[in-house]
Amino acid sequence: MTDTSSRPGVRLIPIHGKAPQIHESAFIAPGCTIVGDVTIGAGSSIWYNCVLRADVSSITIGERTNVQDGSVLHCDGPSPQYPDGCPLVIGDDVLIGHMAMVHGCTIEDRGFVGLGAIAMNKAVIASDAMLAAGAMLTETKVMGARELWGGRPARKMRDLDDPAIAGMKLGVAHYAENAKHHAAAVAASGQP
Repeated sequence: MTDTSSRPGVRLIPIHGKAPQIHESAFIAPGCTIVGDVTIGAGSSIWYNCVLRADVSSITIGERTNVQDGSVLHCDGPSPQYPDGCPLVIGDDVLIGHMAMVHGCTIEDRGFVGLGAIAMNKAVIASDAMLAAGAMLTETKVMGARELWGGRPARKMRDLDDPAIAGMKLGVAHYAENAKHHAAAVAASGQP
């Protein structure tokens, strides 16, 4: 388990015998609350004032993924509709924009969730796909690879071209580098 003293201003809360497991190279910004069965991979970043609550199922985040400021990540436990529950599974090199709500879905490697977007239980955002800002991907909807979906409820708008995919890759690299600067700034601030 991660030592909370090495993550100033972050609340790590075990529940039901499960505690967050965070790779030492991940950046967790002050103001974040991370509860329960959460796993965060190497080089990932969770930005200011995010809530990751895995009290009834699990949240798994891969490597070099970023979850931007104010986002909420949750999951659902077993139910008559979903006997195995709805864990939240997020792959590598994923971008999740500010104030997104991601709940019990799957985001494959290099997926993108725009600002303020919502992805619901059992939905899938495929590799190199983008859920547009403000969109709502409803339960069980599956986006194909390299597709852009938008609207409420979200529908396919078009396929993404190579420059769009390259732009998402630049975003991942930017956040990985920026997280290092913020980690240093937080450490230098001396704030608990």
